[in-house]
Amino acid sequence: MIEQFDAVVVGGGPSGATAANDLALAGHKVLLLDKAGRIKPCGGAVPPRMLKDFDVPLSLLCTTANSARMISPKNRKVDMPVGEGGFVGMVDRDVFDEWLRVRATENGATRINGTFEALERDSDGTALICYRPQGAVRGSEPLKVRAKVVLGCDGGNSGVARAALPANEKVPFVAAYHEVIESPPEGFNGFEGNRCDVFYQGKHSPDFYAWVFPHGDKTSVGVGSAVKGFELRKAVANLREELGMTDFKTVRVEGAPIPLKPRKRWDNGRDVVVAGDAAGTVAPASGEGIYYAMYGGRVAAEAAGTFLKTGDAAALKQARAKFMKAHGQVFWVLGMMQWFWYRSDNMRERFVKLCMDKDIQQLTWEAYMNKELVRKKPMAHLKIFMKDTTQLFGAAISAVRNIGKPKEA
Repeated sequence: MIEQFDAVVVGGGPSGATAANDLALAGHKVLLLDKAGRIKPCGGAVPPRMLKDFDVPLSLLCTTANSARMISPKNRKVDMPVGEGGFVGMVDRDVFDEWLRVRATENGATRINGTFEALERDSDGTALICYRPQGAVRGSEPLKVRAKVVLGCDGGNSGVARAALPANEKVPFVAAYHEVIESPPEGFNGFEGNRCDVFYQGKHSPDFYAWVFPHGDKTSVGVGSAVKGFELRKAVANLREELGMTDFKTVRVEGAPIPLKPRKRWDNGRDVVVAGDAAGTVAPASGEGIYYAMYGGRVAAEAAGTFLKTGDAAALKQARAKFMKAHGQVFWVLGMMQWFWYRSDNMRERFVKLCMDKDIQQLTWEAYMNKELVRKKPMAHLKIFMKDTTQLFGAAISAVRNIGKPKEA
């Protein structure tokens, strides 16, 4: 006899653990299949809204940051204070993700540590999830469970997505790598323990950025890039050397692909829906993913719950529809920012200079903490639009003047 579940959630990161928890609270029989020991490379920044929306205790934050520092190619440093009453929460994914998984099991989900192998079909068409338990003897047959609905929350290289969704869709991504190092909470060598530093410098990342984020008594030092052959480990080593972090003990290292565009389709029109990185819900330009993963897991769970209640597979489409209604506009704006500003050191220099504007700083932080575009202060938006337009025309004129000239080395 093969055990049957209402829902099988593959992947126990923020999206999967949230989906499993919500479905279990709704009274469904849920299996959470998680590949134990896998930690995603992540700066760990979360907005205050996440704590409120998902009932996450403040005690899970390893520290808070009250400002960000943007560093340009010419080493221009622009500090962006969050403002009164605001903060950026910092979590250690090792601790944070496990807390979410434990909460899901305490609320009724069954948890198995194992690796997803395949999606098959029973004789009646019911989905069969084939998995290999942690510690299984090499060469042994995978185990199977039946599922009325499957939620793929298994990362940017989602096996569930490959098995169930159209194969012709290629989601753009950056490769990310970071090293978590021991460090004093008060900071060191000019890096403060309550500030997030972001390096928009081609020498550290030719098309994205590098970061140094505080984690209490630890620090996350990382980099992302979509350039093939770019040596991420070497870039982090260079950054650590530049900042005097070489002698600090490395606690762990992690790497993974980070998708930067939502998939066009999240469900198979039958009984599978994806969420989190598997759905491509990492914000372009910023690379922020934890809040969006949890929100995506929640709307996927809602869609799956409706499907379990009604049997109408069309309900699964509501996961993507609801997510894009809430965050699609923000993702589009951030995608345009990344496309325009990250293309060269010259543009990155202009971008960091633009961040000196107090209106831009205020609207950026309000949008970050509230997770929506701020529609207040129309004159501030007009001012920012005019500045962006000026920068755009300036870049275009510069490009025309440089036609035929040799490119910078």
